[in-house]
Amino acid sequence: MRRLFNFKYPKLTILLVSILLAYFLFSNESVTTKLNSLGSFGYLSVLIAGFLFSFGFSAPFAVGFFLTFSTDNIVFTAILGGFGAFLADLSIFKFIKMSFMDEFSNLKKNLKLRRHFHYKFLNSKLRLYITFVLAGIIIASPLPDELGVALLSGFARINIYIFSLISLFMNTFGILIMLFIANI
Repeated sequence: MRRLFNFKYPKLTILLVSILLAYFLFSNESVTTKLNSLGSFGYLSVLIAGFLFSFGFSAPFAVGFFLTFSTDNIVFTAILGGFGAFLADLSIFKFIKMSFMDEFSNLKKNLKLRRHFHYKFLNSKLRLYITFVLAGIIIASPLPDELGVALLSGFARINIYIFSLISLFMNTFGILIMLFIANI
């Protein structure tokens, strides 16, 4: 049994399997037909899919959902899905703030790491802007939001209200792009 799970990259393997499974699941015509016949549960499903959009292993299923979900109001669907993703990001943010802040502080104090990541040609304000842009792109994309949230909560001391605005806007924007692509 131990040999069965002795992969060199188990998390990447699970991620690849979840992407392949989501592709085969949502390319099945009967799944998309059932998805589009949800009726009044459609918007609840959008909220749940938005929540799943933030996590690494469930993001392929959320992307498959948004690409196959047919809706009359793309903007409202994107806002609702973005709100679901925002709720997930907020829980990640709170978890990182409570659990990882001591480790982030130790990382910042580590002289070797500071020297390694210190860009002498960039001032601190420009590094902060680059961190915000990179985190926003990660949050808007189907990439795991855990990385973008960790960048914002750990390395850029950010107010929770600013984080909430960034998360809600970027997740809504990412889902809106997917819905536009699906409805072309």
